[in-house]
Amino acid sequence: MTLQFKSGLMALALVTLSWTSFCAGQPPQQTTVPAPERGQLPGQQLPGSIRGTVVDQSGAVVAGARVELTRTGQDPLNEDPLNHEVLSGGDGQFSFANVAPGSFQLTITSAGFATQTFSGTLHPGEIFVVPQDALGVAANVTDVEVGLSQTDIAEEEIKIEEKQRVFGVLPNFYVSYIPNAAPLTAKQKFKLAARTVVDPFTLVFVGGAAGVEQAQNHFAEYGPGAQGYGKRFGANYADTVAGTFIGSALLPSLLKQDPRYFYKGTGSDASRILYAIGNSIICKGDNKRWQANYSNILGSLAAGGISNLYYPPQDRNGAGLTLENGALGIAETAAANLFQEFVVKKLTPKVPKNNAAKP
Repeated sequence: MTLQFKSGLMALALVTLSWTSFCAGQPPQQTTVPAPERGQLPGQQLPGSIRGTVVDQSGAVVAGARVELTRTGQDPLNEDPLNHEVLSGGDGQFSFANVAPGSFQLTITSAGFATQTFSGTLHPGEIFVVPQDALGVAANVTDVEVGLSQTDIAEEEIKIEEKQRVFGVLPNFYVSYIPNAAPLTAKQKFKLAARTVVDPFTLVFVGGAAGVEQAQNHFAEYGPGAQGYGKRFGANYADTVAGTFIGSALLPSLLKQDPRYFYKGTGSDASRILYAIGNSIICKGDNKRWQANYSNILGSLAAGGISNLYYPPQDRNGAGLTLENGALGIAETAAANLFQEFVVKKLTPKVPKNNAAKP
């Protein structure tokens, strides 16, 4: 009994050892993990591309436009700065390859066109085609501020003054209703003087004065009749030409003074009277400052001196005639200024609507 029990135990032990050896010989099962694609690291996204066509507002392609690609909004830890530039081809097309996904901005510049920008987002492996209307560049508009020169402003003001006529007939060129009018150049002063002496009404005025002198038998040596009238007319016209060119063009150009009367129009009557009379001996300089009116004073004396050359010998009084005509010229200027200040503007249809210069 005991021997059989031991034999059974030995058989059970052999069976157990055999089963254990079989299990130990079997290899363990493994889980297969797919390998990443060749050339791509774990966590890396596929690059994409961006392309488009640059056109103008009419839809025509723009060749040679500079297209700048800038990546924006990248992760600072994995930042790969990208700042590419290409030129659009003859068909206006451009493209960027192997662009990392993410936000980007395109900046398009071309000569003669305003700068255009476009922003977008590129997804992994995407071929991003920019809409054509988003790349339409507009013609460059340049704002140019044009400023008239002082000479140009003065020329425009002269044109206004040459339209100033009392009753629409009598020339009233030497008064400015613009208090801050631009100073005249020497050329403009001579031009205005010439315009005055050849004006038809100037000839009519001189002719009327010659007629009065003949009726009163003034300068009797000139004689009666047409010949006497012609001499008186010539003398008066010579006075007008000499006085206008010397006092209103030559001396103002040399002394840099303005020959015009600047209408005041404001203040009390007394102040306006003093202003008008004072302007026979003071004037504005080309620097717009008030100064002694040497042009008018010396011009009147010079015209008086020249008149000694053509007046009858018995009416020539040398220095006396010169001083007399000079004083008369200054007095005439004062009287004319008073007339300008209180009467003429009301009788002149075409004057500036306001007293401010408009360049």
